[in-house]
Order: sequence, then structure tokens, then C-alpha cells
Amino acid sequence: MALEQFSDVVQRCQAIQGENFSPVDFDLFQSAGKTCIEQGDSAQVLSIVIDEKNTNIVRCMGWNLLEPLVKVLLKKEDKNLPHCHAILTHLIEVCSPKELVVGLLEQVEEADSDAIAETIILLLKPLQTVLLKLGKKKPSSVGMALSTLLGQVVQLPVPLSKEQEEDDVFGLCRCCTALLDFIRPFVEEVKENVKHSRSISRDDELKGEILKFCMRSLSEPLLEVQLKDPDTLEQSPLRDFATEILVILSSIGESLPDLLCHNMLRKREVPGFLEEEVRYPKESLACLAHLLFVKHIAMDIFPAVLSPIFLLQCNMEYVELLLSRTEESRVQKGLELYEKTLVRVEDCSLPVDLLDLKTFFSVPQNLVKVMTLCPVQTVRTKGLSVFQLSIDKFNTEAKYKFFRCMLNTSEHAGVEGYIIKNIKNQIDLSLKPGYENEWFLGKHLLPLLHQVLCLPQGPETDLLHSLDRIMESLNLLRYLLIRDKEWENETGIWNELYKIEDNFLKPLRMGLNMSKAHYEAELKNAKENKKSSGTESKAAACTVTVGNERLPNMTPEMQLQVLQSALFTFDLIESVLARIEEIAEAKGRV
Repeated sequence: MALEQFSDVVQRCQAIQGENFSPVDFDLFQSAGKTCIEQGDSAQVLSIVIDEKNTNIVRCMGWNLLEPLVKVLLKKEDKNLPHCHAILTHLIEVCSPKELVVGLLEQVEEADSDAIAETIILLLKPLQTVLLKLGKKKPSSVGMALSTLLGQVVQLPVPLSKEQEEDDVFGLCRCCTALLDFIRPFVEEVKENVKHSRSISRDDELKGEILKFCMRSLSEPLLEVQLKDPDTLEQSPLRDFATEILVILSSIGESLPDLLCHNMLRKREVPGFLEEEVRYPKESLACLAHLLFVKHIAMDIFPAVLSPIFLLQCNMEYVELLLSRTEESRVQKGLELYEKTLVRVEDCSLPVDLLDLKTFFSVPQNLVKVMTLCPVQTVRTKGLSVFQLSIDKFNTEAKYKFFRCMLNTSEHAGVEGYIIKNIKNQIDLSLKPGYENEWFLGKHLLPLLHQVLCLPQGPETDLLHSLDRIMESLNLLRYLLIRDKEWENETGIWNELYKIEDNFLKPLRMGLNMSKAHYEAELKNAKENKKSSGTESKAAACTVTVGNERLPNMTPEMQLQVLQSALFTFDLIESVLARIEEIAEAKGRV
């Protein structure tokens, strides 16, 4: 029945001149042809479409057969496969290229989630053939095709392990490889334009579409991918894809050094700022920087010899962007990029004026968030390591200013304690012969010491919450009193001890006494409650209020452990405080 309908509509349309087919003709051709192909009558459909008498009909309406053809070809049924392939090949030769582009891309867009890779791989070659027929009119169609294809590719799961990339179950690797073959003739065309004109206009449409594809490929999927080193995976389609994207950028006239430094150069060229932001997305450039400096991909076509400090300035915006994200893969890449950029820089060489740049303030703040909030232990540890590496690269004045800034902005006692430990190390270095400097001795050091040796909330300070800062502050003060002799007083600490006593030691002693009394009373109550409630197994969960905060429900035994641990901490603080008072009293200063 369907075959008869298809033959009838074709015969009737043979009498129609030109392209004056009615909507009814289109509908009948599509529905009858679809049913024929689905029912296995592909051989008969092939004989009809290749008949020369039907060339005009097929040219105008043949693209409507793409949907059923693609469905059969994806099933890979041997019986109908050769005929369907032949029909598709004939349609590509005869039909209107513009309509074919639209029809083929519709099949890509409408592919089922589990058939995305197979559909793309099936249709890339026909799509490429059709686009090449468009001549000078093809740039917008090439751009539409690349956007549609990549939009589907990025939906495929990214392989995480070496084994997953080798197995390529979801087809991302095969699609990336096929995309490179697909785009090659268009890249060659742009390269020819470059070769003959020696330069290429930024308004060149085809180059612009290829640039968009490369930029989007860098952000998705490459920014998601953890590329394997050749030692781990000798043949890596994803690494090859990343390499080829950078090669394409270079071959179409986009200098990799210029791209890397693009954000710095762009700020000097205010006109077209928004256009540039769209043309060169920062996330894509961040991936480019990671590929170059962490994975060393395409470094052989990165000819510029740029100073390590200039490269650091270029990469700081990308590090800032990556560290500000919540995805572990992006944070990890931000840490790797920052580390690899920093190791190129000589220790103690970064000048203080760099701290006036926004990124040299925001990146440490983002690093602190990674160190304190990231749920992954290895990432937190890596963050701390990179944070210390960044400190080591500043010169003495920059370190001084950086420490003061971090103490002013930090709200985390652990971070403040870590900064204070670094301050102690710098003072220790400055007291050694040959390392004297004006920033960690004498008049400049004193404001920093007063910033460290204080209790912002006075005696009401939460000592447990501020433990890391308090202990490092006490250790620093004890070190200074022992290391810097009173008669030498290189740091100036002995002249300021009375202020430190008023602003730090006395409030700390008062707060310590208040906290110990409070916790001892809570401990006494907890013991009495436990005794009256009987055995621990029969005791109901209860609460403890410390300060104004109620601790989570816990058994009496857990209460006792928490309170005893707090009292032990207070004893630890008191022992260091007592030692400091003892040293000062021995000098007759307190």
C-alpha cells in the first residue's frame, strides 16, 4: 500500500514543472517514503529516486527521507543497509545543499541520548560533502553545523580513567576524532587564505566560525577532561584532540602567545570590549593556558619567550576563574596552572607593586576557600602547598604587605595561624647575618606585631574557635623574647612589651580564666547528670550549651570527652602563656 502511494505521488509529480509542488505533495512523498523504508522496501525506493525522470522531484523533496534512512542505518540491519546507504548517497548528490544541511542537523539534534555518538559519526561525512558544495556561501552553515555537533558531543559522558578512555563506551573519543576529520577541509581553506594574503581579516567569516568551534571545544569538553600523560596512555584520542585544536588556532592566524595574554592586552583596548569577551571566552583561554603550561601540549608552536613574571600576570586571571568554581576538576586545574606558573618564577622575586593588581588579591582569597572549604582532602592539601609556594615567590616587602593584607581580610583562625607562622619564619631569617632587612625588623615590624598580638574581641574571644591563631601568636612572642636579647632588641619587641601586655596577654589571661571556670562548671554538671542518670547505655542523649551555642545531642560520655578536651586545650594555652610571663618577669619587664 505504502509503496503504491509513493509510486503514485512520484508519477503525478513528474508532470509538474519546476518546483511548484504543493504542501500535499510534500506530505504524501514524506509519509509514503518513510513507511516504505521502515517496512523494508528500500530497494524499490532506491530504484524510484535514482530514476532520471524523478531527478527534479528528488532534488526538491528527497531530503524528507533523511529521518527514516538514518533510523535504519543506525540499526545496521544487513538486509536494507546497502540500499539505504545508496539512497542517502544519491540524496547528497542531488538535493539542495541548504535543505540537506538543515535536514542532517535536525537528525543530529533529535538523536536519542544513547545514539548521539553513532548518529554524529554516521552523518559527519555526508554533512561535510554538502557543506563543501556551498562554496563561498558556506561560513554560516559551517558555523551552524559545528555548533550543533559540538552541542551534542558535550552531552556525552567524559571518560575519567585510562580504561574508560580506551573503552570509549559512550563514544566521546570517537566523536572528537571524527570532528577533526570533519573540520579539516575548512581549516585548509582558511590556511590557504592566510598563505596568499599574508594576513587575514578578523572579519573573515569562515575563520570566525572555526575560531568559535575551537574556543567552545576548549571550554567543553576539554576543560572537563583530565588528559592522560603519554606514559599513562600512549594513544589518547582526547589528548590528540586537544593538540589539534591548538594547532588549528595557530594555523588560522591566532597566535597562541597573543591568545594567552589576551585579557591583559584587551584591557588596553577599550573599544569592542564586549565583542572580545564573546570572541575569546575567558574559560576557553584558561583551558588553553592549562594545556600549554601543565600538559605541555603544542609547546613546540609556542615560540614566544616571555618572562616568568609576565606569564604569571597573564595566567592569574585564569587561575582566579578556575579556583572560583565549585567543580573539583576546575579547581584542580586552577591549582595545577598556578603551581606550574609559579615554579618558573625565582624565589623572592615578585615585586610589591603586583599586589596592587586585583588578581593578586583575589587568587589568595580563593585559595583560602579551597584550603578550608573543599570537601576533598587531597585538593585542600594541594591548595595549602600552592599557597605556600606563592608566598615564597614574593620579595621581602611584598611578603610584608601580603601578610598584613591576609590578616586584615581572613576570617579563619587556621589561615591566620599559618600566616603568623610564616611571619615568625621571616623574622627568624632576618635575624641571621646577611639577611637583615627593614621589613621584618624594627619600625616596620612593630605594626605587624601589634596586628598579630591582639585579641579583637578582648576577653570574650572564643578561645577554642581562635585556637590556631592564639597558639601561633604565643609561639611567636615566646620566640621573640628568647631569640632577640633585650640589650640587642633588633625587632623592637622589648620596647613594645607593655602594649602587648595590655592588648594581648592580660585579655588572654582574663578570657582563659573565664573559659576554664565555665567549662569546669559544665564538666561538674555533666558528671553529676551522668551519675544520676545511671549507666551510659540507659542514658538518653542530652545537650551541652557552651557560651550561647548548643552542642549537638550526645551521650553523657561524649559530653565528658568534649569538655575534658576543651579544658586540656586551655591548659595548653596557659602553659605557653605562663612561660612568656616567666621570661618577661625574668627581664624585669612585666
